[in-house]
Amino acid sequence: MTTQDKNVERAAKLDTATLSDALDKLGIVGQCYKIKPRSSDFRTTGRAYTIKYGPPSNPPGTVGDFIDDVPVGSIVVLDNNGREDATVWGDIMTEIAHRRGIAGTVINGVCRDVALCLKLGYPVFSRDHWMRTGKDRVQVEAVNVPVNIGEARVAAGDLLRGDADGVIVIPREHEDAVLEAAETIHNAEEAIREACRGGMRLDDARRQFKYHQLQTKGK
Repeated sequence: MTTQDKNVERAAKLDTATLSDALDKLGIVGQCYKIKPRSSDFRTTGRAYTIKYGPPSNPPGTVGDFIDDVPVGSIVVLDNNGREDATVWGDIMTEIAHRRGIAGTVINGVCRDVALCLKLGYPVFSRDHWMRTGKDRVQVEAVNVPVNIGEARVAAGDLLRGDADGVIVIPREHEDAVLEAAETIHNAEEAIREACRGGMRLDDARRQFKYHQLQTKGK
């Protein structure tokens, strides 16, 4: 994460549940279905560097030697079409990504060598993990093209946020609106908590701070 990217900094202060509510309010699909952290401690925020995978040619292409081209602070976003029978990320990639200051990896598919990402604290989010290599089973089709991650479209440069609940993508053209809505929701929920700590009934607090309208589209 770079200090110059103010929207990355703003997103990093919000959790994915709040961002999800903001997306719902604005009618934007950005929740990456079934993409989960390999550890509930993992957190990541950054901009997408996308990779699209496909079936291997003959002879097969590579699973990917792109890691040295990924900008520091970016999130590697790998679309393997949700496949769970072949991995596209393992320990060598984890080690290099961690050393280079890459913010994390998000996979529409599976990873392997989970022990190292846990040891290093390098955030990996995926459908699952399994040990079988993708070598000769998949290959890189394209770099920095729009991809699908858990039924959400991710374009290169889009803003991603990941935490214990999963991964959110915010399309670049909607960043300011989503972040503003999420910050409003966050502040209202904090006010509700504080009011309840002071003795107010939850239903009264929710009514006062318009809780039930926070996530409703167009309200």
